Amino acid sequence: MAPSRHADEGGQLQLMEADRVDDEEECFESIDKLISQGINAGDVKKLQDAGIYTCNGLMMHTKKSLTGIKGLSEAKVDKICEAAEKLLSQGFMTGSDLLLKRKSVVRITTGSQALDELLGGGIETLCITEAFGEFRSGKTQLAHTLCVSTQLPIHMHGGNGKVAYIDTEGTFRPERIVPIAERFGMDANAVLDNIIYARAYTYEHQYNLLLGLAAKMAEEPFRLLIVDSVIALFRVDFSGRGELAERQQKLAQMLSRLTKIAEEFNVAVYITNQVIADPGGGMFITDPKKPAGGHVLAHAATIRLMLRKGKGEQRVCKIFDAPNLPEGEAVFQVTSGGIMDAKD
Repeated sequence: MAPSRHADEGGQLQLMEADRVDDEEECFESIDKLISQGINAGDVKKLQDAGIYTCNGLMMHTKKSLTGIKGLSEAKVDKICEAAEKLLSQGFMTGSDLLLKRKSVVRITTGSQALDELLGGGIETLCITEAFGEFRSGKTQLAHTLCVSTQLPIHMHGGNGKVAYIDTEGTFRPERIVPIAERFGMDANAVLDNIIYARAYTYEHQYNLLLGLAAKMAEEPFRLLIVDSVIALFRVDFSGRGELAERQQKLAQMLSRLTKIAEEFNVAVYITNQVIADPGGGMFITDPKKPAGGHVLAHAATIRLMLRKGKGEQRVCKIFDAPNLPEGEAVFQVTSGGIMDAKD
């Protein structure tokens, strides 16, 4: 009887996701609505080919970048932006209105109650959460657990949505998802079907994958985007101080794209980051390591988590930077069923 119970729960997940699509429509205006404002259908198709599928996403582009799209003149771009502004209210709002808007934020459980409490309820949508630390500190294990917990219904502290996973280091393992899904009482096959995966090999490939994601997110209810790791390909494709400025500029563009995806589609963006040795950290610092990516990455990530190894399978997560969370630490454990509370 157990398999049918899993299948029922998997089916329930699909059903709840279908209901969720109606709610999603309120989050963004489809780019197709520009046609009703007198914009040529051919021009709308050009925008979609460039990875712009919503009016919200359109307003996140500069006119300079829009005129770079083949077939769109400055006059056409002005007309398109004017039409989009009529569909959206892009001006100021009161603090009360913003507080009301923040009610749409979904907090996705990490699988550990202690870690959830540290994060104010879980991994937030509408922002970028960065986890950095040495190898084997639990960054990718947290990513695997989130792949499953995101698909839980909202009342079970999930996101009730699909997951997109961009892998730059080749560390994603679908077989790792199976025991985690079983721990949460979900059908492993249904969970895997709701994860879309891409392996990126260059920083350009990584950026193009993000552009293609907009089309999928405009059609289906996604709730989480994982990039593991965000910096690896930049450290390979750019070498030496001579290319550092260009690397940081390209990295900034990538992170800007991630921020726009988070806000456009109300998804949580979870990125992992590597650490670098900091010999200039001073003699009083016991562990002279710092996150890679410099100030560009530091300013782009809304919430920064520092992970480090504890005793045995235990790991420690520290709030490194967050606008609305106090500094603190939480101990969790890596198990076959994913991230869990630490056992003493």
